[in-house]
Amino acid sequence: MTFKQRIYDHYLQLINDKISLLRNTLNDLKESSSNETKSTAGDKHETALAMLQIEQKNVSRQLKEALDQKILYGQINSTLIKTEVSSGALLKTNKGYLFLSIALGKILVDGITIMAISPQSPLGQKLMGLKINDTVEINSIGYVIESIS
Repeated sequence: MTFKQRIYDHYLQLINDKISLLRNTLNDLKESSSNETKSTAGDKHETALAMLQIEQKNVSRQLKEALDQKILYGQINSTLIKTEVSSGALLKTNKGYLFLSIALGKILVDGITIMAISPQSPLGQKLMGLKINDTVEINSIGYVIESIS
């Protein structure tokens, strides 16, 4: 398995873990809500039930976003070797590794820090279409592309 494939799989596992956690949280909230409806009536009961419903709505929204992220992430072909920066490219720059996929933050793979950024991010937009040894500057920080895979 290539370094790029290990990175791809690591981020995919993070997305799947997040989805699983949100589903479990939503199930717990539904169970709590069900138990709350069996509770005695009154202001306290109504407030608790309303809070549970708000929390369910928030978790449902987060779950939908995570599922949408998984769909977008699944469209990336991690086996393609890139010669220019495009979605799915793994870049080694003078500032570290960047994985152009979706904004998923930093991870550590084989002791190396990788930052997943979106092609729509300001840095991602500036990097798109560039080749090895090209440079780009954003926020007074210069990036030199050392390799692309």
